[in-house]
Amino acid sequence: MTLPTVLVADDDRSIRTVLTQALGRAGYQVRSTGNAATLWRWVEDGEGDLVITDVVMPDENGLDLIPRIKRVRPDLRVIVMSAQSTLMTAVKAAQRGAFEYLPKPFDLQELLSVVGRALATPSTPVISAPEARDSEERLPLIGRSASMQEIYRTIARLTTADLTVMINGESGTGKELVARALHDYGKRRGGPFVAINMAAIPRELIESELFGHERGAFTGATNRSQGRFEQANGGTLFLDEIGDMPPEAQTRLLRVLQEGEFTSVGGRQPIKANVRIIAATHRDLRTAIRQGAFREDLFYRLNVVPIRLPPLRERVEDIALLARHFLDRARDDGLPNKNLDQGAIDRLKQHPWPGNVRELENLMRRLAALCPEETIGADAVAIELTDAEPPAESGPVQPMGPDTLSSAVERHIKEFLRTHNDGVNATDIYDKIISEVERPLIKLTLAATRGNQIKAAAMLGLNRNTLRKKIRDLEIPVVRGLM
Repeated sequence: MTLPTVLVADDDRSIRTVLTQALGRAGYQVRSTGNAATLWRWVEDGEGDLVITDVVMPDENGLDLIPRIKRVRPDLRVIVMSAQSTLMTAVKAAQRGAFEYLPKPFDLQELLSVVGRALATPSTPVISAPEARDSEERLPLIGRSASMQEIYRTIARLTTADLTVMINGESGTGKELVARALHDYGKRRGGPFVAINMAAIPRELIESELFGHERGAFTGATNRSQGRFEQANGGTLFLDEIGDMPPEAQTRLLRVLQEGEFTSVGGRQPIKANVRIIAATHRDLRTAIRQGAFREDLFYRLNVVPIRLPPLRERVEDIALLARHFLDRARDDGLPNKNLDQGAIDRLKQHPWPGNVRELENLMRRLAALCPEETIGADAVAIELTDAEPPAESGPVQPMGPDTLSSAVERHIKEFLRTHNDGVNATDIYDKIISEVERPLIKLTLAATRGNQIKAAAMLGLNRNTLRKKIRDLEIPVVRGLM
């Protein structure tokens, strides 16, 4: 039996060596090269069952090679790896027909798993999506952390699909930016992108806003008005803060998603709903379902592809990159050019960022406008952060002392009960508090075991299947050990 042959192209000799050894141990034959020309010659000669190529090589960009490979050998799978780790790299790899994109550094076990899937997947005709025209300099999303890499890969996979997406994240994490990226790089990019914030519309007007109304449908309806569904025809409808949609509108939306058509308020003729739905919320919709505030059947209609945006405090490694990006944007808007010294960056990383990326952007604009020095230091950052903090509420002074886990949890529960004393029952409080403790516990244990779920389950004293279910239910991203 002939072993499958994997063609590896990377100008870094050490990476080629590691990949050759790992693939060899897994039972594959390997041919490796440091340039695109040799790889192309092997492909033209009919060699290899799979290609693994880096993006940056001395003689040609690996992404440019993919369409040529697909033309001469459409059945040949291509896996792309790159240290550039940007959204556009992932999107272009998907649009040009790559089987998978892996940002460097990556887990060797994940690579071997992808290789196995690529070789086992039945061949289907590759239809490349039209490429987005945005330049690398105007990326809609910034960050190279592991959590952002997973988001990039999800967006890239969705460029050739038209699935409904649910984006969950705290206020200021960039939910609309993700929605726009899904539209701008997706199949409907030629159509309109229409956004509506459900929390900003009076509940009695939501149905008219979504579905439009006919003349005379209600007092003040002097003319026919198109709703957002009609305005977004052929494109994307972004339903922001979907968790604030009133029950009657939820029922109407569910019917539209089920039947694919709607009628305007006061209308009789059904109108085809030719839109892609992207929804977003900062709320825990599962808790809202238990409280009877959100329809479970609507949730599952919308939650086809869930995307969780991490708060900025969970991706501190991206703060310097984001800060530089916002300073550059401030300069482009006419504000003075500024830089951050290392002390300033370290101070930014210590801040909890309750307002997330939006808070960081506002801070950078203030510093660009108000700081007299060209290079911003830690003191200037500290002053602005202090001035921006809301005044502390009066109350009994907490005694200083060692902060145990028990005392920290006790303070958290007291604060939770103080701010949620408006009808939340005991069961909901229990579930909420347990989920808030359970999620970071499992996430940090997985980080300590470099993503090894067997070790993490043993450390936690859980059955592996139980751990997997909790990871899935809590939507915890699993990032395996780095190469």
